[in-house]
Amino acid sequence: MKAFTARITRALNLEAKVPVCDNSGAKLIKIFSVKGLKTTKGKFPAAGIGDMVNASIVKGKPGLKGQVVPAIIVRQRKEYRRLNGERIKFEDNAAVILKDEKGNPKGTMIKGAIAKEVAERWPGIAKIASIIV
Repeated sequence: MKAFTARITRALNLEAKVPVCDNSGAKLIKIFSVKGLKTTKGKFPAAGIGDMVNASIVKGKPGLKGQVVPAIIVRQRKEYRRLNGERIKFEDNAAVILKDEKGNPKGTMIKGAIAKEVAERWPGIAKIASIIV
């Protein structure tokens, strides 16, 4: 995994419900852990753009509800700062569900824009993205 080219503010806490923006069949997921994140004592883990999370499917096609899946956060409402001074924020929070831990997406298309930081870090998601901001 590459390092980020921005100072990402982690905006999505544990138990956050995030809409899914791909065509994998899931509509809403609930985050229950963030992969590779270390925090200090007493701080709750949180996820930001480009983070891999473990989530359970809350709403979607029959048979998917309750499944535990890995996902990547591709949009967040809370603004973050890029190294060139720009501040970026999106209209909504969104995630993409993965097939495996290597970063291959389950769906074949992504609705809406994704952040440039996600495209740099996860090339499998960048291939199926329609707009990269």
